[in-house]
Amino acid sequence: MVLGAGPASPVSGCPEVAELEANLPCTCKVHFPDPNKLHYFQLTVTPDEGYYQGGKFQFETEVPDAYNMVPPKVKCLTRIWHPNITETGEICLSLLREHSIDGTGWAPTRTLKDVVWGLNSLFTDLLNFDDPLNIEAAEHHLRDKEDFRSKVEDYIRRYAR
Repeated sequence: MVLGAGPASPVSGCPEVAELEANLPCTCKVHFPDPNKLHYFQLTVTPDEGYYQGGKFQFETEVPDAYNMVPPKVKCLTRIWHPNITETGEICLSLLREHSIDGTGWAPTRTLKDVVWGLNSLFTDLLNFDDPLNIEAAEHHLRDKEDFRSKVEDYIRRYAR
């Protein structure tokens, strides 16, 4: 099942999922492989600007039983050359951190909509070369922006179509 399917959507009975469905960025699609398991969904982000334009990046999101006291678990399924996402799919996004020193981590007031918008922003305004998880990618960008762009485009061609 794909969010955005209209009023007959079986997930519309869940208020938070309905809010997510109504507020998706235009570059995102959400898919529930099993409509009976609203705690697991896949997100596709298709950036329309910047280094990652033209790629399709898949994320899996699992909402734990302790949600919303703890953040959902999110992994990038698409191999990517990105300073805030490792090639094995770990993601550095402050709102996904259960504890953060600066107060920007997860809070029970956050929602799945915040998670989706945050992941979408990793390709634009939250793209952070100063606090990288993939240090090699960040250093590559610092050393040679054009070669970094070239490697990103190569990864998109190979893994993100």
